[in-house]
Amino acid sequence: MRKVFLRQKLGLSLFLLLYSITWFGSAQAQVLPLEQKNAITADWMVQREDGTQLMPYVAGRHSGYNALHQWLTITQAQPFNILFTAPQNLCLFLNNQLIFKADFSANYTIDLARHSKGVEPVEGKYLLTVWHPEQQPTISSFQNQPRSTEQVSKLNERPLSVRMREYVNQNAFILFLLIIGLVYGGLRKSFPNDFSGLFRFDSFTNTNALEEGVLVKPISSLSSLLFVLAFSLTLALLIAAIHTNVQQIQLFNRLFPVSESDITTKVLFYTLLIFFIILLKYLFLKIMGFIFGLEQLVQLQYWEFIRTMLFLGIFLPLVMLLYLALYTSIPDTILLISNLAVSLVLIITIMRVFVTVNKKAPVLNLHLFSYLCATEVIPLAIMLKLIIFNF
Repeated sequence: MRKVFLRQKLGLSLFLLLYSITWFGSAQAQVLPLEQKNAITADWMVQREDGTQLMPYVAGRHSGYNALHQWLTITQAQPFNILFTAPQNLCLFLNNQLIFKADFSANYTIDLARHSKGVEPVEGKYLLTVWHPEQQPTISSFQNQPRSTEQVSKLNERPLSVRMREYVNQNAFILFLLIIGLVYGGLRKSFPNDFSGLFRFDSFTNTNALEEGVLVKPISSLSSLLFVLAFSLTLALLIAAIHTNVQQIQLFNRLFPVSESDITTKVLFYTLLIFFIILLKYLFLKIMGFIFGLEQLVQLQYWEFIRTMLFLGIFLPLVMLLYLALYTSIPDTILLISNLAVSLVLIITIMRVFVTVNKKAPVLNLHLFSYLCATEVIPLAIMLKLIIFNF
């Protein structure tokens, strides 16, 4: 009898021990839910009456609130599409910035990842606010858009493809930089007098240089066209590098749509664009000179423009070398230097044109000043807006 009691007691103790271990192990091994990225949940909140904090939304109890909020973790590496039904005038805010307004009642799809660009996160998160001026939004209609198999496969392949694309882009920049060196070397050997007249510092500071060397020849001459083409390629390479690493300036990309992944196409396109802009400026100056009655200044103004641009362009490959060497370590600083280099080329050119024209006719003349603003300052502002400043 005693043995049976001891056996039962031992069995009960063993059962309690195993149960305790199992319960403790399950409690320790319990996996907490991970913070979801690019996914909308049912965790809506409303703002307290004192306006200082957010509290969980309870259906039926908080029916008088017209604004509902939810904290989201958004990564721009993948789309964040949500589906919802919106009455007219429903508004969506991201960190108190309006990103959507329904013009009429309908079902809508919106990519929050795209709209989060340019919005500063708060401790790594974004506050989505759904607001309607007259009624409480129907938050039950908000749901995540299912991703197709093709989208999932693209997301899985993206890191490798991005690394490969960046590697190819680096090679493309180096290749074009070598081509630029060969082009300038070929120009120096084929046109030594013209090259010396353009790129000697004493020649650049000498106002009489406008009557010497390549600047005496018409713009249609072979040497003039080749020097302008070399400058266009140099400036295009630096602009392509700037645009590639700021994910394309939106306005410039809408005006001149070029594949972002094809750096070679982009550089060649920018080269031809800059080349034809420089050539067409002579026609533009002829027309404006005729309108303002200042035809006698067109030749002087255009050749000073060409001389200054070509001289300053010889330093742009150095900026490109700095870009390739240090961009991965200090990208913001190098991007700033690249933007400043392009800006200085354009601004110094305009200043030189003003100084040169002032020697022939006083710029303080209101008529002449208006002419220079129309032919130099306004085009400069447009170029800086398109090339440098982000939107």
